[in-house]
Amino acid sequence: MVTANAENKEVYDFLSTASSRYNLGFWKPGAGIIHQVVLEHYAFPGGLMIGTDSHTPNAGGLGMVACGVGGSDASDVMAGLAWEVKNPQIIGVHLKGKMNGWASGKDVILKLLGILTTKGGTDKIVEYFGEGCDSISATGKATITNMGAELGATCSIFAYDQRMKAYLDITGRSEISKLADANKDILSADPEVLKDPAKYFDQVIEIDLSTLEPHLVGPHSPDIARPISKMAEEAKANGWDLKLSAALIGSCTNSSYEDIGRAAFVANQAMANGIKMEQPFLVSPGSTQIQNTITRDGQMTTFNSVGATVMANACGPCIGQWRRDDVKKGTVNTIVTSFNRNFRGRQDDNPETLAFIGSPELVMALGIAGRADFNPLTDELTGKDGKKFKLQAPVADELPKKGFVEDKEGYQAPAGAQAKVAVAPTSERLQLLEPFAAWDKKDAMENMAVLCKAKGKCTTDHISPAGKWLKYRGHLDNISNNMLLGAVNAYTNKAGLGKNILTGEVDLEFAQIARDYKKKGVPWIIIGDENYGEGSSREHAAMCPRHLGAKAVITKSFARIHETNLKKQGALPLTFANASDYERLREDDRVTLRGLSTFAPGKNLSLEIAHADGTKETIELKHSFNAEQIKWFQAGSALNLLRASNAH
Repeated sequence: MVTANAENKEVYDFLSTASSRYNLGFWKPGAGIIHQVVLEHYAFPGGLMIGTDSHTPNAGGLGMVACGVGGSDASDVMAGLAWEVKNPQIIGVHLKGKMNGWASGKDVILKLLGILTTKGGTDKIVEYFGEGCDSISATGKATITNMGAELGATCSIFAYDQRMKAYLDITGRSEISKLADANKDILSADPEVLKDPAKYFDQVIEIDLSTLEPHLVGPHSPDIARPISKMAEEAKANGWDLKLSAALIGSCTNSSYEDIGRAAFVANQAMANGIKMEQPFLVSPGSTQIQNTITRDGQMTTFNSVGATVMANACGPCIGQWRRDDVKKGTVNTIVTSFNRNFRGRQDDNPETLAFIGSPELVMALGIAGRADFNPLTDELTGKDGKKFKLQAPVADELPKKGFVEDKEGYQAPAGAQAKVAVAPTSERLQLLEPFAAWDKKDAMENMAVLCKAKGKCTTDHISPAGKWLKYRGHLDNISNNMLLGAVNAYTNKAGLGKNILTGEVDLEFAQIARDYKKKGVPWIIIGDENYGEGSSREHAAMCPRHLGAKAVITKSFARIHETNLKKQGALPLTFANASDYERLREDDRVTLRGLSTFAPGKNLSLEIAHADGTKETIELKHSFNAEQIKWFQAGSALNLLRASNAH
């Protein structure tokens, strides 16, 4: 955080120079944070970027305000609509001491998740500051800011430093680092912020890197955190199976050159003592550039020798693209990964898999030991010769001495306006979208059914699972068959199954019920719990309910991206004015939503509930729509509004 007013000529000149030199749109805020420049092509310290992925905040490791958004948000911005976000508060994370030993950037964010939980960063920016920042590499910082998405944060950010400069220089962006160096004073925290952080942040959290232990989080949520020294105790208390069935490293979160090097350092120690990985070991390189570089420098040979199966450069098992045949679905088993998310069934479509998350080097150590409670700081392994040995703390170069091996084919130029999209009508994987219906201008949405009342954690993975379903992501109707398959029915505690109140049939998939309601002209709603829609910025989690007839989603609270995605598709994301009203909704209710003819920012709507026993009650609903977003609803979607505006 800088305390200088952004009207300051020094700030203005810097941002203006950046704007003209790097094709950046320039935005001059009033005061406080001034790291805001709309970015088109460059990861630039001091810039603002939005991207169609919840891992866009990765760029916070290069000093950017980088926010993940839904696909429609980004496409609408490219087409000329403004991007809007709730004005965030700022959490300051004071990193004290110096990173050392087995601790890594991954452990910073895992510890913070344990403190704040998966909804603790909602509508907030997390800014890291303090002397400890200098001991973390640029890619280590990126791991931390990447997983800020698991906090629900708008974004996370570090101030510009020499570790960022080194990364920019080795990746061919020295001209940017020179400009940043010349203006470092406005890309760094002012002295008074360090002196009295409580004065400048809405919340301050302190983490001492000198005493930070490696952390392992899970199962089923990335905020169930503990240091590795506490794992055995918790596992015993919870009856968790500690024997590993698989170890997985890589993905977007932890596949940097440094990450791979530290994991390889651990693997080499094991092999020097005659030990290899006994259970499956899967490696997902984060990019072709990383894969090519570690192949040249030998880390890939180490992985292959210790027992790795190298996956494609894609999300892979992190989002369920893991054809797992070694464990039967429904079998309780334990895996460790260096991924960012571990929701129930996410990795392997098995709800009984206990998935724990740690750093790549910790995952390697646990994989070598074959147990999730192995503590490399204190525990010993037995070599092939029968002798005991202790793993040494990992060390590795943060950047390749010979530079990165570039991926010459990683970018393909767009086809341009002349391109034509032709989709076969028989295709199961692609389907042209039809516009959603506009608001009918009636004050009320009447006699709606409650399709699903979700209980507890309901992420976008629960609403629209990935894995085998991703092949249909270009076909809205087909992928809609996965809708709410992971949502736990509050009335029955069964996942993905509900009751058709028109026919009386029970234990039907929610998509099947929704299709019947839609066919018979019965609108419906979804009821959700806290932080509904956390996790991936999966737009289908909003598009599929809208496609199958959803009018509104009413919850105790929303995750930021999903709430916006629902608005973009013309649905109504609403929250209970009184959270306890969640309990009032029954399985056989019919509900009527009123107040749409006077729908306005800050004005509550009302929901009339007609119970099957003949009783009725009315509750208040809040919303976060502004005037422009209300137009999206009225038009049927933001895309409809954009189309109409362009036609006009």
